[in-house]
Order: sequence, then structure tokens, then C-alpha cells
Amino acid sequence: MIIDAHCHWLPEEIITNAHFFSRAWGDIEAGLASMETNGIDAAVLTYPSSDAHLKLGGYAAAAEIFNANLALLAKKYPGRLIGSAVLPFGDGEAMADTVRRAHEEQGLRAVSLASSYAGVFLDDSMFEPAYRAAADAGMPVFVHSQTVSPAGSDRVSDPLLTPVVEYVFDITLCIGKMLMFGLLREYAGVIKFIFANSGGAVPYLAARFDDTYRMLRGVNFVKDLGSDPSEHLRGIYVDTGGERESAALLPALKFFGPGRLLWGSDWPAKKDPAPSLRAVKGLGLGMKEEEGVTGGTLACLLGIS
Repeated sequence: MIIDAHCHWLPEEIITNAHFFSRAWGDIEAGLASMETNGIDAAVLTYPSSDAHLKLGGYAAAAEIFNANLALLAKKYPGRLIGSAVLPFGDGEAMADTVRRAHEEQGLRAVSLASSYAGVFLDDSMFEPAYRAAADAGMPVFVHSQTVSPAGSDRVSDPLLTPVVEYVFDITLCIGKMLMFGLLREYAGVIKFIFANSGGAVPYLAARFDDTYRMLRGVNFVKDLGSDPSEHLRGIYVDTGGERESAALLPALKFFGPGRLLWGSDWPAKKDPAPSLRAVKGLGLGMKEEEGVTGGTLACLLGIS
């Protein structure tokens, strides 16, 4: 079973109120045709983050529009399209209520968060009620890089550097802050956090995390995490984010292991899923491990038989 862990779709009302997205992001028929062509059995639809909330009157309005439309789509294509609910950032209890409604009423099977919101990362206590609700519902939490004013954009704003470099910075900082706040330790085995794009720079920084942590613990200059940072970081899941070169996936594969790596196409930003599937097949994994990366592991996380 092949499941796409990193796929997007947006309803018309979000597209027309956002400054970036074309109508291709709402063409689900093209997405389904691509799935059929490439032998993809199912796709998890997550929110790529946008600025539509600015014109729609806030995060709550944008979340209501997205979730309601996504629920209809998931019901129209059961088993093929798997919905993940956007949360109304800014109100902890409202976010928790949205998680519960998504699970109990709308048939959505996961939660979709950005790595930050106007500089507020996912370690903020505001998210705690939503995390508890997700844990109770057994819903995985997909985390996509923030695309609106990500970390570093206040210093450098460039149409190429921002998506290439700053999206990676933002999701890396998000994971780091969740590590230091203790969330990765607290929710280990309770919530399945799935971070886009190999978890940013985490695979490259893991040894530096450990070395620096040990040095600073030696002079009591950093909080006690209970074990090396890498032990907590290895507890998350990451997707391949449409990466088309096997070599680029090797750091994530080496650090996280195949059981924590999920294939994702990043459709429709990357319109052809075939090269990213070939990149996974080029990793030289055994058949069972490859099947896990391309869908088996995610099926387990989502409770799909």
C-alpha cells in the first residue's frame, strides 16, 4: 500500500484569499489522476499554511472553511483522501474543540499544524489542550514549514532564499524548541509528530546537539533533558517532502532509521510524484523497510488496515 504523507489541497475560498496559491492547488481531480497513474493508494491532505486568514477575518474562519470542505472531500473519496484538520491558532480551548470535532463529527484523521505562527512555535503552552485532545483521539500531528514570515524572513526576504533556506530554518527551530520545552519527551509514544521535509536540518545537527548539550550540562548551563537530545529527536517521524534524489535522503535515513521515514510527494508544488518514489526505491532498503517508508508505517499511524 502506497500512501502519500505530504500532499496538499485547498478549497476555492482559501485560494482566492491567499496571495500565492493558484487554482491548481484546488484541482483534486488532477491529484486523483496522478495518484492513479503512479499507483498511489491514498494521500494525506495537509494545509501548506497561507495568509488567507488575514482576509477571512482570522485563523478560526480559515480553519472552519478548510476543515468543512476537506471533510466533504474525504467523505466523497473514502480511503483515498485522508483529511487533517487545521486549528484556529490563538485560542487553546478552541483548538482542542476543533480537534475533537474533526475526529468525532467530520471524519478527519489527523491534525495539520504549521511550524510557527507569527513567531510563536509549537512549544507554546497555548497548544497543550490541542495536544491532549489529539492524544485522546489517537490523531497524528503533521507539521508543515511555515510559509508566511518564517524564521529569518525579517532579516532576508527573497523569493528563492525564503522557501529554500528559511522554511528549513523554521521547522528546525520548531523541533528544537519542542525538544527543549520537553514536549518530545512528554508525548513520546503518545502523539505521533510527523515533520515535513526530513525535519529540516535536524539530521545534520544531531551530533552537534549531543556534543553541545553534554558540554553545557557539564557546567550546569542547560536544563536536564533526561538523556541526550538525539534520543528524543529520534522519536519523531519525518516525511521526504518530494525529494527526488536518494542521496539527499541518506542523512534522515541514517539518523531516524527507515521506521521513522515516510514518503511524501509535496503535490501539487511538485507535480510528478514518480521521481520522489524512485528516490525512496534508490535507497537500497529491504522490501519490508521500503514498504514501510512508502505507506506501511503511515497506515499504522493512521489506523488503516
